[in-house]
Amino acid sequence: MLIIEVTNAREVVRKRIGRLGERLIGKVVDPESQVEKALIQEMETAFQEFGIEARILSVQGPRLEGSESIEFPIHVREERDIKLKDG
Repeated sequence: MLIIEVTNAREVVRKRIGRLGERLIGKVVDPESQVEKALIQEMETAFQEFGIEARILSVQGPRLEGSESIEFPIHVREERDIKLKDG
């Protein structure tokens, strides 16, 4: 199992939408979900190329507590099952 925590989602979205849109971050744009959605799409493409089937969940809530534990109050934002394409 892999766990990936994006630690600079606000900065990534800020670079993508520019200075004018920067004021919308957190109000209209959820930076974490936007970055996670883009990552899921990239991982899906890569996994299919490698022949990997997987289940990827974008969740709101888990928090890393140092390097020893994770808290899991979970709200699933997006879920995608990746299956191999025939052909």
